[in-house]
Amino acid sequence: MELFNPNSNIDFLAGRKVSIAISVVLVLASLVLLATRGLNYALDFTGGVIVEATYQQPVQVDQVRDALEAAGIHNAQVQSVGGTRDVSIRLQPQADQKDVEAVGKSVMAALQKSRADAALKRHPDFVGSSVGAELKSSGIVAAVFVMIGIMIYIGIRFEKRFAIAAIASEIHDTILTLGFFSLTQMEFDLTVLAALLAVIGYSINDKVVVFDRVRELFRMTRKADTYEILNKAINQTLSRTIMTSLTTSLTMFALYFVGGPAVHGFGLTMLVGIVIGTLSSIFFANPILYWLGVSKTDLMPVTKENPELARRP
Repeated sequence: MELFNPNSNIDFLAGRKVSIAISVVLVLASLVLLATRGLNYALDFTGGVIVEATYQQPVQVDQVRDALEAAGIHNAQVQSVGGTRDVSIRLQPQADQKDVEAVGKSVMAALQKSRADAALKRHPDFVGSSVGAELKSSGIVAAVFVMIGIMIYIGIRFEKRFAIAAIASEIHDTILTLGFFSLTQMEFDLTVLAALLAVIGYSINDKVVVFDRVRELFRMTRKADTYEILNKAINQTLSRTIMTSLTTSLTMFALYFVGGPAVHGFGLTMLVGIVIGTLSSIFFANPILYWLGVSKTDLMPVTKENPELARRP
């Protein structure tokens, strides 16, 4: 296949205006969604009611979750506590459920309807959102520091234009991934936040591979045309990019479909991020690099033949 041929000569930059226009539209649409609809924060960020139940016989988390769903109690977070007989149930706070005792009774009624050996382990409790607010701010700080670190690393290893293109791509990929969650209103919890940080790292890995090839081609070619070099770099790394994306996606598919509800968010975020990151490596990062005017002289090492250095003692 031509896509997997390192000697292929597909003119990816020919459609740079269209690809950048599409990216800008998607970023703006994502920002509008985030501003108007926001994210559907899970209990990790919003707090809620905690109900702990115990069973006389071992119980599976899925059984508890199914019993709650059957009773109309949706989006509950169920976890095993200290063994196979105790479970912790966290519920999203509702406007019509201000009475913690009433919430506890409705939960226990649903569990006992499914299995008679269910009993309340301790008094239901309400957890506020202050911890969730701290987690949100910590996640934002972590993402910002990751991007700053990436910019410094790329700037030192390559050149400042590469750093600008890399950070523009990272911001693009992050906003589009967040826009997906705003559009679908899927729960945004700690596993999704962790996956989002992983997406940032995965995405920059693709960019570094392409940028490294750009640098090599500039240094190997006597008369280097920027347009031709960038196209050749994409073509020569395309098979690696596609194969890496496919193999990682297969792992995330397995995690999403077999890993259970606890890691659904992580698997889905990674899948969305892989698609966005792969496309941005091909159709966004390099057009940005081309418009920034990167050239062979930007990447050549400085020698003593430089007139500026020659005048120095």
